Amino acid sequence: MADQVATFAGGCFWCTEAVFNDVIGVSKVDSGYIGGMVPNPTYEQVCGGDTGHAEAIRITYDADVLSYDDLLDIFFATHDPTTLNRQGNDVGTQYRSAIFPHDEAQKAAAEAAIARNQSGWPDPIVTAIEPLSDWYPAEDYHQAYWEGEGQRNPYCLAVIPPKLQKLRKSFAARAKAQA
Repeated sequence: MADQVATFAGGCFWCTEAVFNDVIGVSKVDSGYIGGMVPNPTYEQVCGGDTGHAEAIRITYDADVLSYDDLLDIFFATHDPTTLNRQGNDVGTQYRSAIFPHDEAQKAAAEAAIARNQSGWPDPIVTAIEPLSDWYPAEDYHQAYWEGEGQRNPYCLAVIPPKLQKLRKSFAARAKAQA
């Protein structure tokens, strides 16, 4: 089967990219911006919160190895889908929890995943299902950030390892690295 693509926003793209880069069946994760109204936004513009974009990731995966439902379950388990426009200390619409389905099947799967994952959270899931819109790749220095600069960044060192531990514990058969 040909590679498939999924697009998620779950707060800081450095953090979500690091998680999905560690998933078996994922061949590529790109960080970028989606869901806004300014063409070709910069990181600084998106961080300002005025463009309407979310920091997001675009995941390329082998659907023979990993299903879209698997990706959704990992997504819901490795970020907080119950806080509106916030992930930890990152606050603003650019850090919202959102799914950008590429077709009607992904939209239906996203709706089902919200219902399926709700029982794992004490508060209601507020993850939005938004229409797929123009994708703008983030600047080169944001790509594969954790593998490079991120492991020297105090913010990343505080946020990413717990997410990777959760992936490796809850989805051990799906994680490239061992717990």
